[in-house]
Amino acid sequence: MFNPPPPSWRAVPLLVVALATGTAHAEIWAITDSAHPLTSVPADVRVIKLDDQQRIEEQLSRELPSNPHQAALAARRLMSTPAGAALMQQLATAQQGNADAWSVGVSKVPAVVVDRRYVVYGQPDVAAAMQTINRARGQ
Repeated sequence: MFNPPPPSWRAVPLLVVALATGTAHAEIWAITDSAHPLTSVPADVRVIKLDDQQRIEEQLSRELPSNPHQAALAARRLMSTPAGAALMQQLATAQQGNADAWSVGVSKVPAVVVDRRYVVYGQPDVAAAMQTINRARGQ
């Protein structure tokens, strides 16, 4: 399981930059954490919360007994339930989001990424960030 050390995510002033990847997929990601809420998020935007993985892992840890043997048994029981399967899916989604943000070089939040090439940092209004990117692209 890929679990890189978390970078120090921080808010930054508004900035538009082109990322150094060459692949365009016409997708939009809004990347943030719990301390930096987003507004005006269109339905087709993928929201990535960089601290979701840690939050889910802490939730799992709180619910397990402190004895390692009992914790392993409890974890196996939990994973065999629909709630456990849903939790594991949430964890996998959170890990994929972190990997995707890392893969395009996002290191500050909030960030809105379009086509894995363009990013606006520091704008919590996702619709406004998308407009900024479109203006910069000449659309």
